[in-house]
Amino acid sequence: MMRGLLLSIFIFSAAPLAADDIDIGAIVEGHVLPGYQALAAETANLAESAAEDCTPASPALIDAYHDAFDAWVGVSHLRFGPSEQDDRAFALAFWPDPRGSTPKALSALIRNADDAVTDPVEFEAISIAARGFYALEFLLFDPQLSNSENPAYHCALIRAVTNDISSNAAAILAGWQDGYGDLMSNPGHDTYRTHAEAAQQLFTALATGLEFTSQTRLGRPMGSFDSPRPPRAETRRSARTRRHVI
Repeated sequence: MMRGLLLSIFIFSAAPLAADDIDIGAIVEGHVLPGYQALAAETANLAESAAEDCTPASPALIDAYHDAFDAWVGVSHLRFGPSEQDDRAFALAFWPDPRGSTPKALSALIRNADDAVTDPVEFEAISIAARGFYALEFLLFDPQLSNSENPAYHCALIRAVTNDISSNAAAILAGWQDGYGDLMSNPGHDTYRTHAEAAQQLFTALATGLEFTSQTRLGRPMGSFDSPRPPRAETRRSARTRRHVI
């Protein structure tokens, strides 16, 4: 996460302070689009890896999960435009989850052998807590949810989740490539009336991303000196928490 945010900081700090002088097109072409292209490519590889071997212990699947997740956190601060449409960002990353909705939703799917896993359209309508990277982490790494008594259904669920992740990533990229990138780079319309509005959108995304990393990714598990709370760490099951902030 921090690598993507630090790149954003570098881009902004290298530009003049006046919003009207910021090259929005260069930021879209040099940061936003490459980030989403990487996400689309890595999530497509994730879905392909699951299609080839959907067992939780598959080294190729685990590697693909980490690579795709790394690509996601690099653009996860860009919560506007195509990532907001159809709640795509939430479908990719439903976290924090203080009520434990993700394991509950996944357990219900497995217990009922819900056939939504056989239809991508139906799968999009299930609880958002059972979709995305955090749901996949449970299915691959959680001691209970990764050891299903119905391995065939568990496999189908992993494939449904990875296909859904890939589909959302591809849709976000397409949204940027097929119009939204031009809208941001060339203001003067209903979406961005002025250059300053487009620049403000990027500044807001950067500031919000930094705040989320500080207060949520770091702050929640750190707790206080007397009461640290490691179980609240993001992706602690897959032991990849440090990758989000370094």
